Amino acid sequence: MPFVRIDALHADAARLDALGRAVHQALIEAIGIPADDHFQVLTSHNGSSGTLRVGDYLGVHRDEGIVYIAITLRAGRTPAQKQALYRRIAELAQEHAGTEPRNVFITLTENQSIDWSLGHGLAQYAL
Repeated sequence: MPFVRIDALHADAARLDALGRAVHQALIEAIGIPADDHFQVLTSHNGSSGTLRVGDYLGVHRDEGIVYIAITLRAGRTPAQKQALYRRIAELAQEHAGTEPRNVFITLTENQSIDWSLGHGLAQYAL
């Protein structure tokens, strides 16, 4: 059950949709989430009332094409699965949305089953 937040600068609805599809497809392919496990928040920042900061770090040059992707999911994936996920997201973001792989910034946050409520005030995974 991943929860995905995608933030992009000056992205129209079509680009946000393409980025969301890219991340979802990568999650299905790389770590085997169910196709209907689809929870995302997609946000475009206009550069004035909301913006994204970019910079060069660890030899990667980023620019205003930056896309920040934050994924929260239950713990249990191997380092190899995570690396495959990062690669696939970068590939699909380029394929679907024209985002250069150098501008795809991803962070994963893992938690436990008790940390999820999917509705009705219940911890469905902990039952």
